[in-house]
Amino acid sequence: MASPKSKISRSRRGMRRAHTALQKPTTNNCKNCGSLSLPHTVCSSCGYYKGREISPSAE
Repeated sequence: MASPKSKISRSRRGMRRAHTALQKPTTNNCKNCGSLSLPHTVCSSCGYYKGREISPSAE
């Protein structure tokens, strides 16, 4: 089984993990109602996608 030749310092370990943090999901404003929604998905508040109504209104 492989074993490390020397101890990895906290600094070097941290540099390796620098890009693994969670990121906020990208959101866009709905062109119909202006609420935030995920890109490439139907707006959850008004039911529009690319200017067309896809599902009946959630109200």
